[in-house]
Amino acid sequence: MLERVLVYLEEEHLCPHCRSKLTLCHAPPMHVGDGLGWGSEFLFICLNDECPLFIKGWNFIEEQYGRVGSYRHMELPGSKESYNMMVASKHAFTGSIVDIEALCRQNSRFQAEQEAAAGLGDCVARKDLGPALHLLTDNAASLEVRRQAAALLAQLNDLSCIEPLRSHKFTDPSLEHAVNMAIKEILANHFMRECPYCMELIKARANLCKHCGKELE
Repeated sequence: MLERVLVYLEEEHLCPHCRSKLTLCHAPPMHVGDGLGWGSEFLFICLNDECPLFIKGWNFIEEQYGRVGSYRHMELPGSKESYNMMVASKHAFTGSIVDIEALCRQNSRFQAEQEAAAGLGDCVARKDLGPALHLLTDNAASLEVRRQAAALLAQLNDLSCIEPLRSHKFTDPSLEHAVNMAIKEILANHFMRECPYCMELIKARANLCKHCGKELE
């Protein structure tokens, strides 16, 4: 998506009514005319409130249709196709302006997810917790690949995964359960447990927590 947006931004679209530069916005899910899609995820729209089309449109729609509304000029990216699109408010589309910085962050997150997913295949052999931990703490990553990462935790057998995973808020209960079961197995493998009072790691046979001093059952 980012690549397409960057290509679109190289295009120059000017409103024929006010000569203002059109703004790249996310397209509405439905076409106002026929109920179908626009054929594009994005639209170039004139958001100039001083545009003659927008100013005159209020009176025209009230007189013709008895409704409140006006028009914004719109053009499809990579095309000469254009429309005067009816809007019900001057705020229409102002909240759907394409945020390049947000798209760049999304793209960076996706690339990191792909790299981590690719590293799952041999992470146990390399004793590299990184890929699995990255995926498990990224709630936006694919649930399927996160479950694969959870299944490798016990094999990785790395105590350092416990604190970041305990601190993370999972949105999928089944994934959280899988992680908790893996942590339980890792602790058992190292003859360790978590202090129920301070949550620090201590020896499984300890009667007194060395961190908080609480007496343990």
